[in-house]
Amino acid sequence: MKYIAFCVMFLLSLDFLSAQEWTPSDWPVLKKYDGAHLYQIALPLGGIGTGTVSLGGRGELRDWELMNVPAKKYSTVTPGNNAPFFAIYAKPQGEAASTTLLAGPLYPQEYLHYEGRPVDHHGMPRFAEASFEAAYPFGQVHLSDEALPIQVTIKGFNPLIPGDAEASGMPLAVLSYEVENRTDKPMEVSICGSLRNFIGKDGSKFTSNWKGDFIPIGAKQNKNEYRTQEGLKGIYFYSEGVEKEDPAWGTLALTTQSDGQVTYRTSSKPDDWNNAILNFWDDFSDDGLMQERTEPITEDDPMASLAVKKEINPKGKATFTFYLTWNFPNRKAWSETIVGNYYSTQYTDAWDAAQKIVPQIPQLEKETLTFVNAFLASSYPAEVKEAALFNLATLRSQTVFRLPSGHLMGWEGVMDRFGSCQGSCTHVWNYEVATPYLFGDLAQTMRDVELNYATKENGLMNFRAALPLSEASKGNAAAADGQMGCVMKMYREWQLSGDNAFLEKNWEQTKKILSYAWTEKGWDGNQDGVMEGSQHNTMDVNYFGPNPQMGFWYMGALRAAEEMAKAMGDKAFAKKCRRLFEQGSTWMDANLFNGEYYEHKITNPKTFEFLHMDDPHVEIPAFQLGKGCLVDQLVGQYMAHICGLGYLANEAHIRTTLESIMKYNYVPNFSRHFNNMRSYVIGDEAGLLMASWPKGRLEVPFPYFAEVMTGFEYCAAVSMLYEGMENEALTCIRSIRDRFDGAKRNPFSEAECGHHYARSMASWAAVLALSDFHYSGIDKQIGFTSKPGTYFWSNGSAWGLCTISASNATLQVLKGSLSLKKFQVGDKSIRLKNVTLNSGDEKTMNW
Repeated sequence: MKYIAFCVMFLLSLDFLSAQEWTPSDWPVLKKYDGAHLYQIALPLGGIGTGTVSLGGRGELRDWELMNVPAKKYSTVTPGNNAPFFAIYAKPQGEAASTTLLAGPLYPQEYLHYEGRPVDHHGMPRFAEASFEAAYPFGQVHLSDEALPIQVTIKGFNPLIPGDAEASGMPLAVLSYEVENRTDKPMEVSICGSLRNFIGKDGSKFTSNWKGDFIPIGAKQNKNEYRTQEGLKGIYFYSEGVEKEDPAWGTLALTTQSDGQVTYRTSSKPDDWNNAILNFWDDFSDDGLMQERTEPITEDDPMASLAVKKEINPKGKATFTFYLTWNFPNRKAWSETIVGNYYSTQYTDAWDAAQKIVPQIPQLEKETLTFVNAFLASSYPAEVKEAALFNLATLRSQTVFRLPSGHLMGWEGVMDRFGSCQGSCTHVWNYEVATPYLFGDLAQTMRDVELNYATKENGLMNFRAALPLSEASKGNAAAADGQMGCVMKMYREWQLSGDNAFLEKNWEQTKKILSYAWTEKGWDGNQDGVMEGSQHNTMDVNYFGPNPQMGFWYMGALRAAEEMAKAMGDKAFAKKCRRLFEQGSTWMDANLFNGEYYEHKITNPKTFEFLHMDDPHVEIPAFQLGKGCLVDQLVGQYMAHICGLGYLANEAHIRTTLESIMKYNYVPNFSRHFNNMRSYVIGDEAGLLMASWPKGRLEVPFPYFAEVMTGFEYCAAVSMLYEGMENEALTCIRSIRDRFDGAKRNPFSEAECGHHYARSMASWAAVLALSDFHYSGIDKQIGFTSKPGTYFWSNGSAWGLCTISASNATLQVLKGSLSLKKFQVGDKSIRLKNVTLNSGDEKTMNW
């Protein structure tokens, strides 16, 4: 009985502890942005596949993208005072109180509006100074004002833990407000979050009023309810009028665990002539407390407010933490039918999400800090850390979602109000490596979609998978680069996972998609190792004839398939892949390498015969590469290095090509550059052109030749790193991140064809190249560069640090489990006897 009583008391103590208000730890900082570089900052707060709301550079909440669709610049209302916001009330003892919007100042370009309503909350007092600090997923806004007795730091994050897709996929935004009392007197301080119930209003449906304003519509009979349960206190937002099949139908919750004085409102005055915000401001400014209203609700989107009041000692500090959770289950994505959300299968509604998630926040923050601090402690250059870490925001944007089955799906990117280019496009997602190296289980679900849903019986893989997945194979669109890249990715996921059953399950499909290249009059119909046929590719055109972009993907696929065939005991297929690889590689060096780089030999689309490019009477097909120097012509080699498959062509030619790309494609100042397409680089900015034409340009080259896009730049820069061209590579990466400076562009969204473009996650490959990290779960072998330093590593399921000196190396596992038989540092190899390292373990090896 005493034991039972002890257990009961212990469990009760855990519940008591879970109900205590959590205070964030000290957060690391990788990048600082001053007041002149905040305008475009929007750090997504949300999990993988859950949607997000973003923390703006000045403390505002912007881009409310919770309801299954992109919603850039959407704050649930037209510009005015009714958008979601937090405000602070401060009253030093014996002095007058002040009420202030928790946001920094406006910029001059935000002042103009035909009716004096230029931005959200234009009529509220703001802090005079603001700055922003970030080490994704941690964002901090610092607010100060000489006229105010307080200064505030807003801290926003959502857990991000490599190898743990569940913890990194929670529908949550954590917002903590750390308030410092600058006076010598005790001070009453209250922080209040206010949010209209905008369920049903996802930013896609609008009407207009008599002034011509576009007003979002969709809310119907929305209700707000104050709840307290197991230490949580807050507002539950739901709807009784929005159709339950609508993608914008769902629930929200704004909660706190605070031990301060919690007050609330579940509705406001009718908003005639903006009286709702006036009434709120008067109520909150009176004493920092909210008075619940008992009048009947007359609005479809009633505003609720949740306030926490505390007393702060002279020169003291206090923290006010709020949690926003949500559940919007009816995702359609690019389907006409509802396909759903994985995260919605984990929670019944937003309140349930808060109950389950909030008690975990201290541990989740700790593990996220372990990841970020370890990454920042590594020896990688600052620009590499920034590019790799900040682009992980793409995984948490509306670019990415998960089906209820757990499959990870993705657009290429997202426009302001709709997704960009559907179908987990293989030739775009080929470039990114963040997913497999940080969330290997999610990468495997993408291979499952490609191989087992999007592929037809004849081996044609639709490079855009339709939804629902039962429809994925019904198209007839194959991309040569996308399909060959998927063979290499299959090899990569097999190696990283060490799961032979994964290969066995997918081997026949893998053979099938590679063999599709050998279809009569196909990409390599004559099976000589050279792609002569019509090759649809990531430039959204078809190349006719052998070219390096497709050629190196093909060479890489042949090498990957050869190794997988050996493991499967398929000697004949392995032999064929080796023969085609050797023939193709030799032919490319002899016929495509022009002494400086690899070029495109154009063929007649009908006869497959080579065209005489210098003959003025020869009709050249439109949208080709020809003699252009392409930024990612070595993309297959890029992936081969990552996969540890060796060189796909003459090593000297590879390096010379990269030197030529830097020579001909890098532009240090774009002020004089003509571009007939989209401009992702403007004015005095620098970057790598998609293509240059040192030997003469085609009259009608492929469409994007004059553009600059970050995913391609990273591909080239990482290739340079693998060839020892570190200065050139870092110049390219630095040029990219200089463009995303907070003032001109959002540091957490590298655009290509849309915001948060998937290809930008190629930036993680710089981490792999600089550490020369390789891991094989099949051979139980891990490898690093011999260059002294500390290197963060991750293999998709485990991660940690490796510190290398001239005489030894220490391998740490910070999360996960790692089984090893061999440790490689440069050309030094150490045999181990089935060593298993678990979280917290480390092993030092001497030589």
